Amino acid sequence: MRDTTAARRTTAAVWTVGVTAVLAGMPLLARDRLPDRLATHWGLNGEAPDGSMPLWAASLVPALIWLVTAAAVTVPLMRAGPTARPWPTVTLLPLGIVLTGAQAAVVRTNLDRADWHEARQPTGWVVAILVAAVLAAVAGWLLVTRRRGVPDDATTADEGAPALDIPKGRRLVWFSRTANPWLQLLAAVIGLVAVGALVALVGGLAEPGALWALFAGCAAGSLACAVFSSVQARVSERGLEVSFGPLGWPGRRWAPGDIDTARMEIRQPSQVGGWGYRLSGLGTTVMLRAGECLVIRPRGRRSDFAVSIDDAERGAALLNALRTDRARG
Repeated sequence: MRDTTAARRTTAAVWTVGVTAVLAGMPLLARDRLPDRLATHWGLNGEAPDGSMPLWAASLVPALIWLVTAAAVTVPLMRAGPTARPWPTVTLLPLGIVLTGAQAAVVRTNLDRADWHEARQPTGWVVAILVAAVLAAVAGWLLVTRRRGVPDDATTADEGAPALDIPKGRRLVWFSRTANPWLQLLAAVIGLVAVGALVALVGGLAEPGALWALFAGCAAGSLACAVFSSVQARVSERGLEVSFGPLGWPGRRWAPGDIDTARMEIRQPSQVGGWGYRLSGLGTTVMLRAGECLVIRPRGRRSDFAVSIDDAERGAALLNALRTDRARG
């Protein structure tokens, strides 16, 4: 769980710094097309603005609000262990979206106005921002709660056992998870570039053609890095289930009868051609860190499937025991 905790802290730090840069930088980047004061508040009963800020304040105030809130959330997160509650993620993700969306809406509605009184209330953007924030909060909750580890009724074997005898009527479950903090950091950084491009599109800060290409490329790259930056393996009566990414999707599954052999093997990235989902002479390897891997030989195949996961020997032992019991039955 140490990798999970480090990745959580790194992602929170990257998200905090990235949102701060976007909030502070947006009005400054568009300052040549903005009035001296920016309309920042609209009344409930009309489209005309009833409040404004100078350009420097419109740039710094949202960034300071975000930094203070993010610090209040992330400081306990930095001190927390693997059992930290999901509320930091559920708070930071939607709040960052609300503030960056609101800042983009403010910049867009003031863009090319001679005076801030000419700006009109961005009602459509406000609704879209709130919907996006709610969806982000739900996604954050699912992301964190699905990474809680082994179910309460799971039972494991004795330490270091090369093979297992499953008592009659006993159900054993083995679960392990591995994450690559560097791939998660890369996903967060590329994702922030995608968010920045999207915010610039919303704010009308540049020509949409190049920005759409930048957004699409970075969004796809961030998604690919996020999906293959972590892997979960579970061995149960259903066989071996391997799932990828923070939400456990996509995934692969083999029933006990679909596996010829299972073993633990030490592999290095140089042996399989690098990091991530690799195809090589050794077969298919999900390589997130060097060291022990759970390796299976699917029935009827000449190549192996391997996943770099902790406690692989115990997982292989349980998988072999399930396979043997299934063959006897």
